[in-house]
Amino acid sequence: MAPSSAQAPGPPAGHPSLAGATGASRPGELPAVHDALIGVALPALAVSSRHAQLTGSGLEGVYLSGRRLLSRCVLRVAGREPVPLQGRSTAADRADFLGVVRTPGDTGPDPGLTVERSREADGTERITLRSSAARALRLPVEIALGTDLADLGAVAAGRQGPELSASVHGTGLRWTAADGSAAAVTADPPPSDALAAAGLLRWEAELAPGDSFVLTLRVRGERTARHPGPGVGRPGGHILADAVAEGDDPRLGELLRVSTDDLRALLQRDPAHPADVHLAAGVPWRCGPVTAEALWAARMALPLGTRLAVTTLHALARTRLRAPGTASGRIPGPLRDAGPHLPPRCTGVEATLAFPTVLAEARRWGLPEQDLTELLPTAERCLEWLRGALDDDGFVQEQGPSGPARAETQAHAHRAAVLGADLLDACGRPGGDTWREWARALRDRFRDRFWLDDPHGGRPALARTPDGRLLPYLGSWAAHLLDTGLTAGGRPAPGLLDKAQTERLARLLTSPAMDSGWGLRGLGTKEPGYNPFGHRSGAVRVHETAVAVAGLAAAGYEAEAAALLRGTLDAAAAFDHRLPEMYAGERRTSGSLPVPHPAACRPAAVAAAATVQLLTVLVGVRPDAPGRSVALHPLRSAPLGEVRLSGLRVAGEPFAARVGRLGLGMVEEAAPGLQLGV
Repeated sequence: MAPSSAQAPGPPAGHPSLAGATGASRPGELPAVHDALIGVALPALAVSSRHAQLTGSGLEGVYLSGRRLLSRCVLRVAGREPVPLQGRSTAADRADFLGVVRTPGDTGPDPGLTVERSREADGTERITLRSSAARALRLPVEIALGTDLADLGAVAAGRQGPELSASVHGTGLRWTAADGSAAAVTADPPPSDALAAAGLLRWEAELAPGDSFVLTLRVRGERTARHPGPGVGRPGGHILADAVAEGDDPRLGELLRVSTDDLRALLQRDPAHPADVHLAAGVPWRCGPVTAEALWAARMALPLGTRLAVTTLHALARTRLRAPGTASGRIPGPLRDAGPHLPPRCTGVEATLAFPTVLAEARRWGLPEQDLTELLPTAERCLEWLRGALDDDGFVQEQGPSGPARAETQAHAHRAAVLGADLLDACGRPGGDTWREWARALRDRFRDRFWLDDPHGGRPALARTPDGRLLPYLGSWAAHLLDTGLTAGGRPAPGLLDKAQTERLARLLTSPAMDSGWGLRGLGTKEPGYNPFGHRSGAVRVHETAVAVAGLAAAGYEAEAAALLRGTLDAAAAFDHRLPEMYAGERRTSGSLPVPHPAACRPAAVAAAATVQLLTVLVGVRPDAPGRSVALHPLRSAPLGEVRLSGLRVAGEPFAARVGRLGLGMVEEAAPGLQLGV
């Protein structure tokens, strides 16, 4: 999903996890994190380089609730730093490292000591020295520790303070900042020597041949008024089901496992409302309050259960504007960059229009009746806001009378109206027919006034200005025109475009100008302002690629959907199955790899959830829990061979389905009484 700055990937002003970053000498600039190993278990995270040593460089360190508890952790054995050989993420919350040290008695090129380090998101680190030497070793081991207790925002802006003075504390060291916040590191076994002035802990390691020496470091922070800490513990594993992907393509299982782990790692609670859990938009930059990205991710993760959608909707419902006026009913949200041709967009409008959509689709997946009853009034208020949000031409605007009407916003509004009508009817509430007529009128206006004709078949306009001028720039935003939503019987809702326009858009989205070979570019290569690293002007946005795959498949353009799907899965493999929110839109060539964006969040909620949506599209699961049916519409070309998904949730019960190499689907496990639809 779109990063937060109006100029570059980054945080909105006042974002709690990056407070103070706006003071950077170059606004919007962020440290590179594309090669960092980030362990996440919010509100804790650890940012490591692949060499394992924490040197305080860039964002390196251990953080809790946006405060850096540890910035330096440098290991030396026999006066030498280990030679780094390997560093990798082995779980969402852990990174493992391997290095070697040549000991004084080593002869020839072969090192005799292996150094294994495992660092968890909360800063717990296990260090193991393994000897392969032919004789007993007695080696001095020391760890240099330090911290500035700086805010993540200050670190990102390059304005962190100097390291604080340490004091010896128990079996380790402790630091205290001027505001009263503190951090401590304890060691097991206790060090033989602790030097506060130098920030050093020392041991004498004795290793017989084939023996090992193990020490464990634990980092602890103390609460302050500014950083109260989580207070309520980590969200439970019941929020997301343990789904499994199997099949001819072995990458699918690992991709789903990593993505689900990342989603769990990004879960966070509101301390004031501990029952409500939502996803952080992404690490390390956006771990603040609930956002539109969290709702989009919850929507794509519905196959793993409806609970995340319920708690995210509750969290957003509390923020709804209630004061009388034109904004009443709208969910607030920060402005985000909309690319080189539009002013920043309001993500609050996005969340407001998504609210009834996600609630209606969660009902199709098996939302409990009590949750539906509690959330329905907010969905009705969102629709009431939509009714009053039209300009004189009958389109939804975000920036007041002087701003353009964006095509993407009209797609969100149309889907909210259609699915909102479905929801009102199902709940015995009035207005369903009125909203269906409203959506029909919007379709007619859109097809007439948002389509640019040309000799090649035309294209949808990016936006319409108040004076009626159409902005012709094609980008991945157009994928939202294909996302119609899920209605009764598991059928796609009607779309904004007619059949001929849909076919033309399918061709445009999969043209070389839009499809990089790794996914959809944010802006086509032929458009003015194209930048392969611009998140709305050329970079591949994983979320919108997944939206395009789902929309193309639902509209019957399976070959086009399969091409984008394969490209995204190939990119995921290159990123060790942890997709970033975006990466460069450089053209794929033989032997090339996708190019990282230096400041992209990774993990990111919408990128991790996109994996769930892509695999669900591949198998073609379309549920209608209220109608006690589920349909399978797999990609008939079976682009990845045989695929089996198990551990999904439909109607609150485990669900498993298989697609064979001939593209035929079969339900293998489902809730009692759930019939196979068409």
